[in-house]
Amino acid sequence: MRNGSKHLDLPFSCASLTQMPTPVRQFLGERIKELTGSVHSPDSFKTPAGDAGLLGPDSMPWRVHAHFMGMMVGGLSSLMLQALHPRALAAVWDHSNFRHDLQARLGRTAYFVAVTTYGGREQALKAIERVNRIHANVKGLMPDGSPYVANEPALLKWVHLGEVSSFLRAYQRFSLNPLSPLQEDAYLAEMGVIGQLLGVEALPHNLATTTQALQQFRPHLRFDERTAEIIKIIENYPCRPWDRPFMKLVIQAAFDTLPDWALRMLGRQAAHPLQQQAVSHALRLLGLPIQAVLDQDGVAAYSRERMASRQ
Repeated sequence: MRNGSKHLDLPFSCASLTQMPTPVRQFLGERIKELTGSVHSPDSFKTPAGDAGLLGPDSMPWRVHAHFMGMMVGGLSSLMLQALHPRALAAVWDHSNFRHDLQARLGRTAYFVAVTTYGGREQALKAIERVNRIHANVKGLMPDGSPYVANEPALLKWVHLGEVSSFLRAYQRFSLNPLSPLQEDAYLAEMGVIGQLLGVEALPHNLATTTQALQQFRPHLRFDERTAEIIKIIENYPCRPWDRPFMKLVIQAAFDTLPDWALRMLGRQAAHPLQQQAVSHALRLLGLPIQAVLDQDGVAAYSRERMASRQ
């Protein structure tokens, strides 16, 4: 692995949980929906039969985005990273309910990622068209009076690179079957298809150039009061009391998967390697029953059924 993390052997796997009783599976499914802010049914992904969508079932995004823990941690890590860009943050600050309903924002983002990854072609293109229309009308003034618009090519690129790199780092940390270097590059190149449809220009197509492209944004980044408030909101993720220990681990893992330079900009020190390994191991274990549920009743599972049902 490129990130150098160590994977510990686990005493059981998702395969051993396939006989989970239906009431338990349903309970976990509801917990997942509440934690992630999901309000959409995966049933729409069962049709149209044989429609491979924009990427297809053999693509790396179909594999990466089916991994719950990687997407949960990567999603929060991506928000932390994006909050360092004052112009990107201004659009979120002025035009979303992020600060007051974090789960709803995550739910919308998760659905967009799901539909553009797994949805049929028409369904995915409609979702992208809708987001492009919204971005074209998101505009305002920075605190210093300078104007911004959400569909500025540089901002679109920053958001895209922050998301895909965060998803990839988290998947590599938590998956028991991490991608090879060639598969990492394939993931980023395939996600570039979605990025281009969203108006992102001159996207890198492998891990090395993606890392370089993120570094080029550093002169434009800063940690200010707005960034600090966003981080505070994430650290106080709204959830029921019995979910707080789990979310505390997820949030710590989100910090752990940030690039070192981004962590320093946030004024944080990297956790001790032993602590990072303990957090990662705990989340891999806790994620197994959740993954087992999604492997049967989740978007990726239903989308594979759609592909298997083609005439």
